[in-house]
Formats: sequence, structure tokens, C-alpha cells
Amino acid sequence: MPRINLLPWRDEERKERKLKFLVALGGSAVAACLVVFVGYLMLDSMVSAQDARNERLKQEIAELDKQIEKINSLEADKARFIARMDVIEKLQRSRPEIVHVFDEIVKQLPDGVYLTAITQTGTRLKFEGVAQSSTRVSTFMRNIDGSSYLKNPELEVVETKKNQDTGASFILFADQAVGAEEQSEAKKPKRRVASGG
Repeated sequence: MPRINLLPWRDEERKERKLKFLVALGGSAVAACLVVFVGYLMLDSMVSAQDARNERLKQEIAELDKQIEKINSLEADKARFIARMDVIEKLQRSRPEIVHVFDEIVKQLPDGVYLTAITQTGTRLKFEGVAQSSTRVSTFMRNIDGSSYLKNPELEVVETKKNQDTGASFILFADQAVGAEEQSEAKKPKRRVASGG
């Protein structure tokens, strides 16, 4: 005789499926929570690592800024040092020039002209003196004009006093030629070597 199961097997099967579904849903939820948590941890660690990198970059940039500041101050010191060296070099070069200028004044001074005072302001020279005649002052000016150490003669005054037998007193200005030593060296004729025959 066939057995008939009158138990509500469909309800049992439905409950069993429902339980499996709930277990699967719970497992999925737990898995999703784990994935989200792991993702959060990874993102947090990445953000922390990036923050650390950013902080290190800020420190490096601050160090580089300090180094740039030092370099700029060194450049300024170098420029000041070069300027000082240029001044010293100009002074060294101009040291023998005054000797040449005085020598040139003596050479260009014609007979009958006597200097009573020489004043120099920068490269400007002021000659005060007495000449036997105004023609001799003109000769002195022409000599200055042809000189390699003096240039631009300008006569300020020539006066002859009635009770003065010594001649005419004058005031004359001239400029000291810059780099006259090099010019005079260039003007010198080159020596010819005589060939023996």
C-alpha cells in the first residue's frame, strides 16, 4: 500500500529555502561590509601615505627655499666682492697714471709759462699760472690738445695787470685722458730691426 505523507513538506521546503536565502543574504552583507571596511582601510592608508609624502615634500621645499636664499645671498656677496675688486683694480691701474700726467704736464709746458697751482677733481685738472704772454698760454693749450694724457683744454681767464711785469696770469682747465697708457703704447711706432748685410 502506498504511503502518503501528509506533512506540509512544501512549507518545510519553503522555510528551508527562506533560511538559505537569509544565510546567503547575511553572508553577502557581511562580505560587503568586509569589502567596504577593507576599502576604507586601504583608502585611509593611501591618504595617510599621501599626507606623509606631502609633508616630506613641504619639508624638502622649505630646505630648497633656504638653499636658494643662501645662494642668492652668496650671489649678492659675489657681486659686492667683484665690485670691490673692480675698484681696487681701477685704483691699481690709475696709480701710475698720475705720475705720467705730471710728467706730461712738464713736457707740454712751454718756455715762459709757470704754474702756481694744479688742482684735480676726478679727471678734471685746473691749472693756475703765469705766462709771459697770452700766446704762450695758447701754445700750452695746443700742447695739451696734442697730448696723450691730457685733453679738452678750456681757458677760463687770462688777465694782464697793469702794474705786473711778470706777464699774464691765467686759469686753464683740462681733462685727464682715461686709459692714456694704452693709447700711448698704441701710438708708439714699432721698432724696425735693421737687417745686417
